[in-house]
Amino acid sequence: MSSIPVTRLRRFRRTAPLRGLVRETRLSLDQFVMPLFVAPEPLANEALPGMARFDLDGLLREVDDLAASDVRALLLFGVPAEKDEEATGAWEEDGIVQQALRALRPRFPELVLLTDVCLCEYTSHGHCGVVVDGDVDNDRSLELLARTAVSHAEAGAHVVAPSDMMDGRVGAIREALDDHGFDATPILAYSAKYASAFYGPFREAADSAPAFGDRRGYQMDPANVREALRECKIDLAEGADAIMIKPALPYLDVIRAAREAFQAPLAAYNVSGEYAMVKSAARAGWLDERAAALESLTAIKRAGADLIVSYWTKDLAAWL
Repeated sequence: MSSIPVTRLRRFRRTAPLRGLVRETRLSLDQFVMPLFVAPEPLANEALPGMARFDLDGLLREVDDLAASDVRALLLFGVPAEKDEEATGAWEEDGIVQQALRALRPRFPELVLLTDVCLCEYTSHGHCGVVVDGDVDNDRSLELLARTAVSHAEAGAHVVAPSDMMDGRVGAIREALDDHGFDATPILAYSAKYASAFYGPFREAADSAPAFGDRRGYQMDPANVREALRECKIDLAEGADAIMIKPALPYLDVIRAAREAFQAPLAAYNVSGEYAMVKSAARAGWLDERAAALESLTAIKRAGADLIVSYWTKDLAAWL
């Protein structure tokens, strides 16, 4: 009997067209979301272009480029001129995100405009809720989060995405949206947002580092996955239309577990630290940025994410 193997899996690996025929996981630009930071004053970031801040004029120019590249969705973060303990800039009518939405919606009707609903960029202390006696007060924060979501919807947001990790925020936001006539506005909940070390570049770009303590009292313990599934289940029960896992790459197992447990649309956030690591290694000549980014994004998709928030979305438009 011949010792030559009958099954040769290499047969479909020989050429790029053959590999393409049997590829199991594919990246599609229409399932990627580009995060953008808008502020009264621009702040360039040559090392991490995805972390740049745009003023309103710069934002419109950037979105012109993105739309021309067939990017389909944006996630807006605001950095206000002034911060206070009540996060006024998050929910006031002429807040920076509200201004951006009113400028973008009529000019780019084909784009999906998502907004981050949180208070950390707007509070003087940098925490994601109202601080009372040195601690983040969960229930007092819900009213401001709901007001923020409604103000975003009024200004033109297609989707609101609460990222604060307060208990009950999805239910409070759903009720407020419905009461104000926005029952058709979806909620993409950051359901399992971990207290991660991978948020550093974002916090610099968004000027949102906490002035004291940390966020472990409300963001999730990185050691837990069953708790993540409980968070997802609760958010869906409260009215979330889609759920998100954040970060993505260190939590591929959580993405997979959520995919197997729930039929709802599942998002993953390829966060700033993941982006910065590859950028830094590429600048040092240690790896190829395009190849590493595509491999990373494919891993997130393969784990089960339906849509991916990534600072590589603009580059991906050219790569694909």
